[in-house]
Amino acid sequence: MTADTFVRVAEAYHRDVGRGIAKIDPDLMQRQGLVSGDVIEIIGKEKSYARVMPGYLDDVGKNIIRIDGNIRNNLRVGIDDKVAIKKIDAREAKRVTLAPLQPIRIVGGARYIHRIIEGRPISRGQKIRIEAVNNPLTFVVVSTNPSGPVIVTRNTEVILKEKPAEEVVKTGQISYEDIGGLKREIGLVREMIELPLRHPELFQKLGIEPPKGVLLYGPPGTGKTMIAKAVASETDANFVSLSGPEIMSKYYGESEQKLREVFEEAERDAPTIIFIDEIDSIAPKREEVTGEVERRVVAQLLSLMDGLKTRGEVIVIAATNRPNSIDEALRRGGRFDREIEIGIPDRNGRLQILYVHTRGMPLEKDLNLGDIADVTHGFVGADISSLAKEAAMHALRRILPEIKIEEDIPQEVMDKLEVKKSDFEEALKNIEPSAMREVFVEVPHIDWNDIGGLDKAKQELREAVEWPLKYPELFEAVNTKPPRGIMLFGPPGTGKTLLAKAVASESEANFISIKGPELLSKYVGESERAVRETFRKAKQSAPTVVFFDEVDSIAPRRGMSSDSHVSERVVSQILTELDGVEELKDVVIVAATNRPDIVDPALLRPGRFDRLIYVRSPDKKSREKIFSIHLKGKPLSDDVDISELAGMTEDYVGADIESICREATMLALRDFIKPDMSKADMKQNLEKIVVNKSHFKRAISRIRPASSSESGRDYDQSIESFARYLADEEEEEGVEPDEGSSKE
Repeated sequence: MTADTFVRVAEAYHRDVGRGIAKIDPDLMQRQGLVSGDVIEIIGKEKSYARVMPGYLDDVGKNIIRIDGNIRNNLRVGIDDKVAIKKIDAREAKRVTLAPLQPIRIVGGARYIHRIIEGRPISRGQKIRIEAVNNPLTFVVVSTNPSGPVIVTRNTEVILKEKPAEEVVKTGQISYEDIGGLKREIGLVREMIELPLRHPELFQKLGIEPPKGVLLYGPPGTGKTMIAKAVASETDANFVSLSGPEIMSKYYGESEQKLREVFEEAERDAPTIIFIDEIDSIAPKREEVTGEVERRVVAQLLSLMDGLKTRGEVIVIAATNRPNSIDEALRRGGRFDREIEIGIPDRNGRLQILYVHTRGMPLEKDLNLGDIADVTHGFVGADISSLAKEAAMHALRRILPEIKIEEDIPQEVMDKLEVKKSDFEEALKNIEPSAMREVFVEVPHIDWNDIGGLDKAKQELREAVEWPLKYPELFEAVNTKPPRGIMLFGPPGTGKTLLAKAVASESEANFISIKGPELLSKYVGESERAVRETFRKAKQSAPTVVFFDEVDSIAPRRGMSSDSHVSERVVSQILTELDGVEELKDVVIVAATNRPDIVDPALLRPGRFDRLIYVRSPDKKSREKIFSIHLKGKPLSDDVDISELAGMTEDYVGADIESICREATMLALRDFIKPDMSKADMKQNLEKIVVNKSHFKRAISRIRPASSSESGRDYDQSIESFARYLADEEEEEGVEPDEGSSKE
């Protein structure tokens, strides 16, 4: 194989980063006589070495080489550059000396690094990046014995110098592989920024000006600042970071002067990327701010971004999570040419971010990161980073009893340290998704088996909520949209709220619970804003189940209320959000009420609440199931017959039956506990506690049903009139009511 075999550089996949490997098109490997594990020399502006591995099926015929940011940094090349490759024979290393690029102290550091770089080809002057939980550590190879490219083996002696090597490290040293789940966004940023900085002649040939600026917007923690740093690192451009408060001054004209100096310095050191973080703090809408300084700063920024003097190879990247607060004049072509949304990652994005943040962790072999990605809905990159750190800290707590603070940690204790699935599960209890922080509700783990009876309601909820979230491909295959919303109605205590909790738990979705009164405010427009914000957060952190409990309190019939039309405006806002111009994707609305007759009729039409499910009072068979759920694990005597108990509780609903079981258990405890009983006696006689038939009879006599048979009949009559009203509405519109529909 000769050095004239040229291939194009592509980014490595997240799971291949930090392994010192190069993935090449399998056809090219075969043509050049390469086999997996061979050492190749890669020649860019500098030389570097890697073990060759066959590429992915998607890469066949593309003539590309996938190498990570560390190898690209050693080669001083970027993505899409051409490099030459050739096979070499590397000798076994007897000794390798490394020096850190920053002051560090690692107990057993040489042994730890040896384990990571074993099997890798290295050479003098090469930088090696070692992943750590917080920040990656970079080492430089000071010398190797023998010289030239060598392979680190088990017998190689690794020497780690304490004194850092004298070298300036570029900002952050972040590569594109350090950013997970934003492949599309990185591609957009690269074509807007990297191309003009590295190949300005392309734009000259086309006779157009390169883009002036890019605005990155999205929720906090999604990776906006990180993208800007990665672009600066990958393009060899200077990176100037600018935050709002540091340019503000109390002296007249000084704020504008500081801003001009930043741009002048950037032009002198071109190519330069100027990164303005939280741009809404220095460039707010001029008509909304009262201070004169802010208006002058905005005007200065506008003139700098497209003034008479050309900016040369200076590109401005700005980041904000409040794009609508920025002055409109900045958001036109020639200033910020492109606005790129950095959204909340989906399941695959979260998995890639987990790969990034667990690279340097000793994970247990059975740990599947895919399981963690499945349950972290609404988590942004910063949340997943915190989750990984918290899991690592939890693993550390397990070995703390074996550590003596004043002594060095023994190597066998260090080797025992690994992060398990249980550590991530514990960490999940402490880390909330930041995108849902104000509205997030922790859902109790309730599954369908915890709800007795209600089989029809459960099936309808499965179809409307679970199926679209779990099997979206099936709905695409039959070209239909799933129901938008479900309303559960029925007497109090029948299990409407419990059904909503179970459906959120079973569909592995985020759960936002809204109680009516908390949306209402004394200030005009605040109630509607609360509705808008709730739906916005639900869309951001999809898949989400939004649950309106007691929906009749926030969406009563319009024209009936005597307040200052607040509830009417809230109803209008909910109607707009449910089927407005902006589509709700992977957001299901579930509402519950025991007064469907006073809910605004506009909510109940198809396209809003598509399914109305009547949650009836339980029949005898359902009551048996409810009793068996609530009596699970209780010490029952032989005379307790669940079928007999179900027969004795004719008009009782699920909440009443739960109360009966609790009261019977309390009565059994009352009979068991004596006033002078010691703890020792209590522990000896625990097995004597028995709940018998008499306890249940006394409990049933004490607890009256929430809805008596008379009120139940009245409720059924009002529901029947409500159903007739719906049927009349449909007939007026020329729609025949379906016998099998859930509008009962």
